This record gives sequence, structure tokens and C-alpha cells, in this order.
Amino acid sequence: MRELRKTYIINTNLTNRPGGETERDMLKNEKCAAYFSPWKERINQIQPNDLVFLYSNGTGIIARGIATGVVEIADYMNEDGLHINEEYYMYLNRFETLSSPVSSSDINDIVGNHVVLAPTMVSLDYVRGLKIWQAITRKYLN
Repeated sequence: MRELRKTYIINTNLTNRPGGETERDMLKNEKCAAYFSPWKERINQIQPNDLVFLYSNGTGIIARGIATGVVEIADYMNEDGLHINEEYYMYLNRFETLSSPVSSSDINDIVGNHVVLAPTMVSLDYVRGLKIWQAITRKYLN
């Protein structure tokens, strides 16, 4: 049995996919995703009701949702061709796109310490994630 909910900040892969198609796909389909090993398997760590934030490099957190806990697998197409089963993704409940992004410096201010946002997926304890969720509710939604 799992003790506590967690929080995850998922990078939308804008650095590796500068055209933004992975980010647009996540926003359009209200999901988080990761591509290729070892990053794709990290989606398996996300459990039902965990808080999930989508982070766009150079911009900040651009969307949020609550994990369904159901990992799905899909083929992934890029300029190198079709890659079988190379996308792991999870749909998010209560998905919302922010009206303005939460910058990395704002994230650090909200949680009270420096958060390294370069990896594909960053895990935070639930209390710090809840602080981000609440700040978004107060300041970053229409």
C-alpha cells in the first residue's frame, strides 16, 4: 500500500522536440508523456491522484492535472521515423492550461527551495506540490 501522494513536474520535451509537437500533444490530449528509455518508464511511478504539472523549458509550468494512474503505451513518430511503443503516457483528470506560466524562479519561491527542472520528470513531496497547486489556483488561472 502506498503511503503518500506525490507531485511530479513533467518536462514537455521542448528542448529535444523544438517544433513543440510533443508539448502540443500533451496539452491537446490532457496528458503527461515521456519518450524512449530510460525516461518513458518513469511514467510508471505516477500513481492515481498524484499531482502532475507540465513544464515547458524557458517558460515554466503551463498546465496541471491529477493522475489517473493508468499508463498507456503508443508508437511515436519523429523525423527518424516510427518508433514502436516509445511513448508512455497518462491522461490527467481536472486538466487545466494556465493563463500565465509559473516560471522556474516562481516555483522556487513557492516551494521555498531550488528545484532542478532539467530532467524529464521531477518528483516533489505532496506538501510542496500542493503549495504549487494552490498558488496556481490563486494567481495563474483565468
